[in-house]
Amino acid sequence: MSKKITARNKDYSQWYNDIVQHAELAESSGVRGCMVIKPYGFAIWEKMQQALDVMFKETGHSNAYFPLFIPKSYFNKEAAHVEGFAKECAVVTHYRLKNDNGNIIVDSNAKLEEELIVRPTSETIIWDTYRKWIQSYRDLPILLNQWANVVRWEMRTRLFLRTSEFLWQEGHTAHSSKEEAINEAKLINDLYSKFAEDFMSIPVIQGVKSESERFAGAIETYCIEALMQDGKSLQAGTSHFLGQNFAKAFDVKFANQEGKLDYVWATSWGVSTRLMGALIMTHSDDNGLILPPKLAPIQVVIIPIYKDEAQFDEVSKYANDIKDSLFQKKISVKYDDRKNFKPGYKFNEYELKGVPIRISVGPRDIDQNQVELARRDTLEKSLIPKNEISKYIPKLLNQIQENLLNKAKDFRDKNITEVDDFDEFKRIINTKGGFVSAHWDGSLATEDEIKKLTKATIRCIPYEYKG
Repeated sequence: MSKKITARNKDYSQWYNDIVQHAELAESSGVRGCMVIKPYGFAIWEKMQQALDVMFKETGHSNAYFPLFIPKSYFNKEAAHVEGFAKECAVVTHYRLKNDNGNIIVDSNAKLEEELIVRPTSETIIWDTYRKWIQSYRDLPILLNQWANVVRWEMRTRLFLRTSEFLWQEGHTAHSSKEEAINEAKLINDLYSKFAEDFMSIPVIQGVKSESERFAGAIETYCIEALMQDGKSLQAGTSHFLGQNFAKAFDVKFANQEGKLDYVWATSWGVSTRLMGALIMTHSDDNGLILPPKLAPIQVVIIPIYKDEAQFDEVSKYANDIKDSLFQKKISVKYDDRKNFKPGYKFNEYELKGVPIRISVGPRDIDQNQVELARRDTLEKSLIPKNEISKYIPKLLNQIQENLLNKAKDFRDKNITEVDDFDEFKRIINTKGGFVSAHWDGSLATEDEIKKLTKATIRCIPYEYKG
């Protein structure tokens, strides 16, 4: 197969790009910084969406949709918010006109009365809406989420990890008390952590961001941080306690149970297609993508081995029996009966795409009433009796899911280093990398000085260390 993956330890960045491209997850588009998510990549994202959507709804949230375009004046109402996003906003200033020849032109007469921001996040448009919806404590809480795209005009882009347009979900909730809003933000952070570990097999560290790393307009930002195989951290999800900042900016008040007016308390939270990058960089190897079974579009692939049409027909009947038995167990199975590709090509293709289990079937296997099974996570092969497959595969999928989590957890834990002095801190940052657990006096000046001297940033203040 011509799709060669660059060795991870030779060029990590190229290794990542090779997997994204050769596993047919995404590619760059004709618009700078924007990507085309290909069907296989989108199928993985859909799996993430489905799992998260169930978790949101189980905790009382509903889905809604708000406009892509936001009046510029809305951003100016919340000072920290507009400052945080000013450099990333795409702005619509004109609409189009056609001349007599039918050509599209833009002139001064086509200028919008008010410029529109292409949604980088939706707090402002949503809180303008909530102002119309909320009058009394009886209208609270509002627990909404939307699945949408956003635009942040990035200068340096990488597929999934940082693109000018990306897909995400963003939750926006309104509450009658500070305590309720804080509990909501923490609840979502716990939910994100559970999703990362249970579905993505990615262990994360939960905590809060330092003041300089908080979301623009937030009083507190809760986060989950994951460690990638290059020893660098990736922010996998954030949940923000917004206090009453946006309620005050948009004059969103409610009558409490005593009949007095008060400002509403708020949260917002989100994860994005950056999770696709996390999935790739946590588990994959030099053979390509490795997918946790719970997020794999194809959990089992069956590949026929045959010499002629008679053997193909015999093998297909045998393989389809296996496929049907696994379908009954609600396992996603593909029988690849394409005749224009040889088995070796197919083996490489599905290994590259990270399919958790590969089954191959040939005349000899039929004679022995068995199959050859290969695990993607360990590359181990074994022979399994046909009559045991429907019981064996579900257990094996669970084992693979657990194995990937344990492997990632072992890597993460081996790459957390506790240090007690700054010289040791600098040495670890420059040589080992990974997470460094270190002392900090809590001041912005010290944080800036550490960043200046080492380029290290405070990724997360774990709950157990937060004063």
